[in-house]
Amino acid sequence: MLSAFRMARKSLGRFIFVFFALFAAACVPSGNGGGGTPGKSDRAKPVQVALLVPGGSGQASDQILADSLTNAARLAAADLSGVKIDLRVYQTGGSPAQASAMALQAANEGAEVILGPVFAQEANAAGVALAGKGINLLAFSNNVDIAGGNVFVLGPTFDNSARRMASYAVRQGKNRIMIVHERNAAGEAGKRAIQRGITASGGTVVAVNSYEFSQQGVSSAAPGIVSTARETGASALFLTADTAGALPLLSQLLIDNGLDRNASKFLGLTRWDVPAQTLGLPGVQGGWFTLPDPNLYAQFQSRYQSAYGAAPHPIAGLAYDGVAAIGALARQGSDMSTGSLTQNAGFVGVSGIFRLRANGTNERGLAVAEIRNNQVVVIDPAPRSFSGAGL
Repeated sequence: MLSAFRMARKSLGRFIFVFFALFAAACVPSGNGGGGTPGKSDRAKPVQVALLVPGGSGQASDQILADSLTNAARLAAADLSGVKIDLRVYQTGGSPAQASAMALQAANEGAEVILGPVFAQEANAAGVALAGKGINLLAFSNNVDIAGGNVFVLGPTFDNSARRMASYAVRQGKNRIMIVHERNAAGEAGKRAIQRGITASGGTVVAVNSYEFSQQGVSSAAPGIVSTARETGASALFLTADTAGALPLLSQLLIDNGLDRNASKFLGLTRWDVPAQTLGLPGVQGGWFTLPDPNLYAQFQSRYQSAYGAAPHPIAGLAYDGVAAIGALARQGSDMSTGSLTQNAGFVGVSGIFRLRANGTNERGLAVAEIRNNQVVVIDPAPRSFSGAGL
């Protein structure tokens, strides 16, 4: 399952998530802002932004992540036009207590908005420390449990992916959907998101099946899942499994137990193209999943590689997105209030359009892809604005 529900740092590698001409113009919001009345401010001086990263923990993986986030944020600041960013970096050491202390230090030193931290417990602690100070925090997390108040999450969420996938599937006639999930916290959260997405899209949940999150659990459950799919006439099976968990085994065992993939399409809640070896699995061929605009993200990767001589960490683009959005607001004279940050028009990020919602979650424009002959084929492009369909 998506590792947002785990605190282990090793899980961050699974958060995979440009128009650089547009970024040179500072990630301009399109249309009129909504979601509250944005405040206006004097932008003759640079916007002071605090970046909280997990450096200083003593773990090499944390330092790599911290450096990549810092590089991406600086790259975004350099790309801005017409506004300056005073980016100040604070090391949290991967500790909630230190994240809280660094957030307060940043506020005392004049920060107008906080970017980071990464881990959910750190972000929650920093948000609590800043409560009542009028400073918003844009965390590099996708754990919606910490969202709300002055805390926004920038990472991709289950609800966003489920809504996009269900909407496309229903439009393609795959409207009788069976949900298959793990019996754990992440699986239950994924199931609820899928149910909401199917309902919002006008589809029907024909069945919900689960399995124990183990090899034996998957093996034992597969025959029953196939039987239920047949009995209910499910035109699609929406799986919460991810590539680092049950997906490889589950997809193959469902086929081995006689599931007709022509009658029942596999839909994925998570990204099925990471790692790339997953694309060669027989069980996922023909499956659909969502992902950020791959062309835009490839441009960001290329730009980052050229600037720093290495590939960016998979979530580094979130730091770029945060700085670019802040720069766009600053250039139009807005402050960093909730009303400004949650304007309906949203922003353009390294993976496409995104916007922050008043409840602290986010919405991102995603593409729908199919695994075809061991390759990713985009079958429904990511939307370029929030005014049209495909969200």
